[in-house]
Amino acid sequence: MAWLVLVISGLLEAAWAIALDRSAGFSRPVPSVVFVVALLLSMGGLSYALRDIPVGTGYAVWVGIGAVGTALVGMLALGESASLPRILCLLLVVAGVIGLKIFH
Repeated sequence: MAWLVLVISGLLEAAWAIALDRSAGFSRPVPSVVFVVALLLSMGGLSYALRDIPVGTGYAVWVGIGAVGTALVGMLALGESASLPRILCLLLVVAGVIGLKIFH
């Protein structure tokens, strides 16, 4: 259960990062509220998962999922570069997250 919560929390990290960008410095109310809610749920989930998962592993997986998710949204929906080197680097992060889970 802790791993499932950790993955969902990582996805919520990507959600709050995108909402933060869209909030335009907290001047837009809807993205600002999405940011706060996603941030609280993400941190709460991370906190819950760290009851059973070591902090080094849990935090690295959480950040990795959030970073990859945010970068993918940027590339697929926000017009950021989707160059081969960027995609390969994201695959390395994914491989690291999978490795941390396997060798936990």
